[in-house]
Amino acid sequence: MDTAPDEITENVEDDRLSILPDDLIHKILSYISIKHVVQTSALSSRWRYLWTSMPYLSFSTKEFRKFPKLSEFVTHLLSGRNNQTQVISVNLTFRGKVIHELVQRILDYAFSHNVQQLNITCLPGYVCYPVDFPTRVLPTLTTLSLTFYDDTFAGLLSNCAHLKNLTLKNCTTLDSFSISHPGLSSLTLENGNTCVNVTTPQLKNLTIKYWRGVHVISAPNLSSLHYTYYYYFHMDNDDGLLQLPTDLRHIEKVDICINHLCDLKADACKIFCLLRQLHCVKFLTLNVELVKLFSSLVKLISDQASPFVNLESLKFYPARVALGELTQQKVTKVKNYFLGGSPGATFTMVS
Repeated sequence: MDTAPDEITENVEDDRLSILPDDLIHKILSYISIKHVVQTSALSSRWRYLWTSMPYLSFSTKEFRKFPKLSEFVTHLLSGRNNQTQVISVNLTFRGKVIHELVQRILDYAFSHNVQQLNITCLPGYVCYPVDFPTRVLPTLTTLSLTFYDDTFAGLLSNCAHLKNLTLKNCTTLDSFSISHPGLSSLTLENGNTCVNVTTPQLKNLTIKYWRGVHVISAPNLSSLHYTYYYYFHMDNDDGLLQLPTDLRHIEKVDICINHLCDLKADACKIFCLLRQLHCVKFLTLNVELVKLFSSLVKLISDQASPFVNLESLKFYPARVALGELTQQKVTKVKNYFLGGSPGATFTMVS
């Protein structure tokens, strides 16, 4: 059956996505893998070559059952892509030794096309083989996320003068390492058991979640700290909390959750001293288990004036474990200590 002219016009008008400019379509397509982006070339003549100028590349070995298929796809993509188009971001998820050379090929292409954002994930349960990062300067790389760490990483970091955002996850291969970067503004450490020394004079945002070990943080301009810590028994490097060489006078937002404490009295004093270094904080959030811990320091709290003179908001939220004898009276005493220097601050008890 023939299609009436008015129906054709209506279909064209309904396809509002196709009339968008290429850069906006590319941004929309950045949320799916490059494999599916290439498949859009079958939609119409408008979409036939859009993938060749796609600046966002997302690869995952999970989308290919066999290595030859993946290798063939990567060859087709890199050979057919418009080489004049820069690469804004690369998300790469892979596993196994057989894929190593292909991973290296993708990364070499990304680095040669001035990649700005790089996210490399080695799937859990598989050996992660070292990646050969380039030894040359990478002036365009601003965001880096890795799920592994090896000796080559230190060289990469020193070559990224304009790096702003760094995320490291699942690091268990080294006893300790250092992060030193003059321009880094955001750092996330998640799921590791390696001691870390951080020297970052421009760091603004720091997140440490489930990363065991002693961490010495030298970041005088830090404004936001998110710290989630769980004590583990019989861990050799689990003998201390976050260590701050100096008070953080620019800190504004602090969220601390610490659980599974061993020696209540000793642990309470350690965390109490840590919080006093954060006395300039404006927005403070603590888990209720910490409140219970501080309630064991009633005499210490009662004898000292609260240093939190800039506090605007104080929030206590529920812990994951039973709180036992924590009473409203104990909560009130701890609350009054933190609000003693800022009587106008708001208080929220999250139910």
